[in-house]
Parts: sequence; C-alpha cells; structure tokens
Amino acid sequence: MAVPKKKNSVSRKGLRRAGQHHKLYRKHPMSCSNCGSHVMPHTVCEACGFYKGKVVVSVKAADTAEAAQ
Repeated sequence: MAVPKKKNSVSRKGLRRAGQHHKLYRKHPMSCSNCGSHVMPHTVCEACGFYKGKVVVSVKAADTAEAAQ
C-alpha cells in the first residue's frame, strides 16, 4: 500500500485544494443560438426554451404579457 514519505503541510494542502474552486462555477455564459440571450453551456435557454436548435420546453410568450398591459 502506498504511504507518503513526508507529511504535507497545511499550506501545501490548501494550495492543492485552492485550484479546485474555479471548477465549481463556470462564469462564461454563451449566447443562445435562437434568441441571443445569455445561457450557461449545456442548459436550456430560459427565454425561448431552445436547446441545440430544438424546442425542448414551451415557454409562455412575453409578448402576451406585454400586450395585456
């Protein structure tokens, strides 16, 4: 069984773990191919309901809400 020769210091352990925080939250939204709004990658667009060029979720049109006012 593999055993470490020396103890890792607290600071070295912290530096190793600190590199993983950027993986948790990706902060680079992409634009939707249908409506152009900002969407996180690999997710359905909340504005129009499109994913990979197909309608996946039917979304209530904002035009009907604006027309009612």
